[in-house]
Amino acid sequence: MYGTEPWAEDWSALRDPCNRKDPLDALKYIALNDSGSVWLGFSGETRLRNWFDSRPDLGAYRNNDSGRFTVRNLYGADLHLGSHVRLFGQIVNGDAAGWDGFGYGPTYRKGIDLQQAFVEFTGRAWGAQNGFIFGRQEFLDAPAYMLSNRQTPNLPISWDGFRAYSIWPRIRVDAFDFVQTNDTHAGPQDFKDTENYANRLYGVDVTLAPPDFKAFGGKGWSFLDLFYIGYKLSGHPAAISTITATAAGSTTRNNFGVRWHGMAGPVEFSFGGLYQGGLFRYANSAQTRNVNAFAINTSLAYHFRRISWKPSLGVQTDVYSGGGANSRTGSVGTYIEPFGPNTNYIDTTTYLTGSNLVGVAPFLDFSPLPKLTLALKYPFYWRESTNDAVYSYFLSGRYAFSDPLRGGFIGMAPQASMTLQIGRHLTWTQYVARFMTSRAIDHAGGSSSTYYQSNLIFRF
Repeated sequence: MYGTEPWAEDWSALRDPCNRKDPLDALKYIALNDSGSVWLGFSGETRLRNWFDSRPDLGAYRNNDSGRFTVRNLYGADLHLGSHVRLFGQIVNGDAAGWDGFGYGPTYRKGIDLQQAFVEFTGRAWGAQNGFIFGRQEFLDAPAYMLSNRQTPNLPISWDGFRAYSIWPRIRVDAFDFVQTNDTHAGPQDFKDTENYANRLYGVDVTLAPPDFKAFGGKGWSFLDLFYIGYKLSGHPAAISTITATAAGSTTRNNFGVRWHGMAGPVEFSFGGLYQGGLFRYANSAQTRNVNAFAINTSLAYHFRRISWKPSLGVQTDVYSGGGANSRTGSVGTYIEPFGPNTNYIDTTTYLTGSNLVGVAPFLDFSPLPKLTLALKYPFYWRESTNDAVYSYFLSGRYAFSDPLRGGFIGMAPQASMTLQIGRHLTWTQYVARFMTSRAIDHAGGSSSTYYQSNLIFRF
């Protein structure tokens, strides 16, 4: 099957024609010399997405009963020049339509452009497998609750720079330094993406694999991630909340985090926490403020392996700090996650994001058929600090309700999803949610909303 990133897939086993079971396998491995050490592989994805919002973004947009439709294409080629050098390239384009649509911009519509183009060098040294990747690339080596590649709205994010890694049997070390690809130009122009030096992503990640163990009548294994991830931001992503709106400026955010995750028999677990420090600089001013924020993210699930539908029952909890943004002095306590997280991690509707937020979400997953997975989730949301705003993923900032917001409870969003694998190349996913706002949100001018999303994805 296919992974999140086609460049991370290894199709070298298709060198043997006996391993080719699918008509499109002929495109995954094409030998370019007699020995097969130089070979070319192709990859592709087309995604059709449509979704419906009865009151988009808790009523912040007046496009009631909005229906939007998007299409995106990602097609690439992977050239291996022996066992130590390879080049990967991928092009992207996308478009959007629908009725009462809103927010359509460069993250929805794009002419043909370069999504990824990098060279990778690999080799063994110091007892480790080492690699160096340079060029334009997508980056996902961070917890899903912190960083994603922007699957929503339509077009994924990419980065220009480098990453280096070393892998030992139970230790992996990664270092990276990127500037964001500048894809904010107006209109669906071809090959116009450049570099956005105002937004940077850099850091170091060390992953340890402790010895395996036994727990709850089964085998156990785990990984311990220790990481530093830094952001430098300016413009809209860096703005902080004020009493009535936002304050423009630039910011440096230094994230020091730890995550322990794995399996203990039938129990799947993930415990993560990070401290976010740094500095905020007001625009057109010498004034600065320190940043003092944090996030705590946990997930715990029990897998009923002896039941035919393989259900998993668990709970997810998230705390993202807030407070201090409404004043002109003192520390900024509002945590930000400008490049994520994974859309369905916090909130399928994308009405909320990981700033000044507490979430508790019981969930149940099960598979009544081998290629069908159903999931139910019932999250409850509060503000972490009542001295700070409610923040939206889609708005990339605070909600500006028509009346003052009082109280901490935001609401709840029962939701269900379905994933159906249709053969090897087609995946159909559907999501439905009802975001039920609290009385405090209603009195401030917000509104409950019904949300539906469908995705039909073709991959090879």
